[in-house]
Amino acid sequence: MGKFTVDADWLHWHQSPSKPEFVVPEGAVDAHCHVFGPGDQFPFAQERKYTPCDASKDQLWALRDYLGFSRNVIVQATCHGADNRALVDALNHSNGMARGVATVKADITDEELQALHAAGVRGVRFNFVKRLVDALPFDSLGTIAEKIKPLGWHIVIYFESQELPELYDFFTSLPTTVVVDHMGRPDISKPVDGSEFALFLKLMEENKNFWSKVSCPERLSLVGPEGRYEDVVPFAREVVTRFEDRVLWGTDWPHPNMKNHMPDDGHLVDVIPKIAPTEALQRKLLIDNPMRLYWAD
Repeated sequence: MGKFTVDADWLHWHQSPSKPEFVVPEGAVDAHCHVFGPGDQFPFAQERKYTPCDASKDQLWALRDYLGFSRNVIVQATCHGADNRALVDALNHSNGMARGVATVKADITDEELQALHAAGVRGVRFNFVKRLVDALPFDSLGTIAEKIKPLGWHIVIYFESQELPELYDFFTSLPTTVVVDHMGRPDISKPVDGSEFALFLKLMEENKNFWSKVSCPERLSLVGPEGRYEDVVPFAREVVTRFEDRVLWGTDWPHPNMKNHMPDDGHLVDVIPKIAPTEALQRKLLIDNPMRLYWAD
């Protein structure tokens, strides 16, 4: 196992987050988080675009308990490539309280998919953010979509709002449930009722197989932590209230590639009642929807 040197500009996850003022309902799911390594046990991929600090499963469980959540959905991080061993290890040590989203290659076998399913994987993730990948995964996604369809898995896609027009037709051709990371990263400097965000809302409105995570205000906000990410709230609230049965929320811990600040996870939890203003919406966002998508079987 190799030794890994953390990127010089890497921001370490928050060591002492505040206790949220908002008390999440019992059984709540953090439906978007990651594990990194530990690198001496689960090496990072050769082709990675970044080298993070370690963020282990036990540290994730500690944060889960501290924030008041019951379950996690762990998403394979790009620093591990298609080597899902760290993810599977976390799932196997979760006592059934975690599910996973893997990264796989087009030549994966049915037996390998079955093994991932047994561990708790229920989806695969594809990155369309051009600065994070060498090539957009059109061909492999089409092949993999057909392979995972019999398992009932979904596809998670990560893209930025300015890229949606050219990707729209391809995305809507996908044969499975599709979950969009972070509302397709809208440009918060533009109006919530503007044409760019309207295309994302159209995607959700006209394609009932599409879901959205309303997570990561810290990545989108222009006012930042000092303004408690208030400028993101109208966008997320619009998605939650319009598509209440197809929204998910997660911390994004340990917040990979944050460059300007490291968010306080307690403050992120306190955004939830602003974007899901009723108990009924909070329950759908945090319990009913993730349980239906990840723990139905």
